[in-house]
Order: sequence, then structure tokens, then C-alpha cells
Amino acid sequence: MPLPAPFVSHVMEMEKDWIDYNGHLNMAYYHVIFDRGSEAALDLLSLGAEYARDRRLTLYTAEVHLCYVRELLLGDKVTVTFQVLDYDEKRLRTYQEIHHVDGWLAATAETLSLHVDMNGPKVAPFPEDVMEKLQATAATHAALPVPERAGRAIGIKRRKG
Repeated sequence: MPLPAPFVSHVMEMEKDWIDYNGHLNMAYYHVIFDRGSEAALDLLSLGAEYARDRRLTLYTAEVHLCYVRELLLGDKVTVTFQVLDYDEKRLRTYQEIHHVDGWLAATAETLSLHVDMNGPKVAPFPEDVMEKLQATAATHAALPVPERAGRAIGIKRRKG
């Protein structure tokens, strides 16, 4: 069964220890929120903690591009969306957004993950049953618009003249 398009996490609240000396969510905890937001989606794709424990296969993050859009403060509540953008036999490319419960966008993350056999560890193909779930989810998520922030590169735009 494919993930909903997009998958939406449970509601999470900003914790006191996550707030930095500037009074807002420390940049490291955006990664924590994205990670927690993806856990249920990965479980539904059979790629979560149980998969790692029982099959000794898992995902390793190879690259993340995170964009901070609007600061989060103590007590703010958010959800995280999860969208499959692409995959192949050994890699998974996903896109996530953190949304405040009031609806506004706080941050985005695009991630490239590698499928790893923990016995190596080495990059390995997804098993057939997981590939079927990825294929079904990717087909469902293909109906979503391509996120505006997906595929961005970091750079400094120079003014001419």
C-alpha cells in the first residue's frame, strides 16, 4: 500500500532544550524534527527500525539540503510532510516540509539516502518487497507538484553591472 500523497506526521511540539540563545529553535533540531517526521513514513515503507533490526538493512543519509524559511519558537507545534521524489535500486530521494499547525511553512529538506546492508556495511539493492512499496508510493506521489525548493543548489547570485 502506498503512502498518502504526501504523508503527514503526527504533531510535534518544540522542546525547551531545543531553543538556543537567540530564543528560537536551534538549527540542529530542525534535523531532529525532520528525522522524527520521517519515522512513521519509513515504517510504512518497511524501511524503519524494525527493518533494520530484523533484516539488518537500513537507510544511511548521503546528503541533505535544508532550507530555513521561518523560525520556530518554544511551544510551537508542527507536522512534517514526506514525499518520495525518486528512487532506484539502491537510493531514495525524498522531500519534506515542516509546517506550523497554523499552516505556515517553517523549513524544507531534500534528502538522498543510500540503502545499506548493515553486515558490510555496504550499499545494497532494496529487496523486491520494498521496491514494490517504493514503486507504488512514487507513482502516487508523482501526482503531487514538484516542490519549488527541490533540486536547489547553494550559491551566491552576483548582480551584473
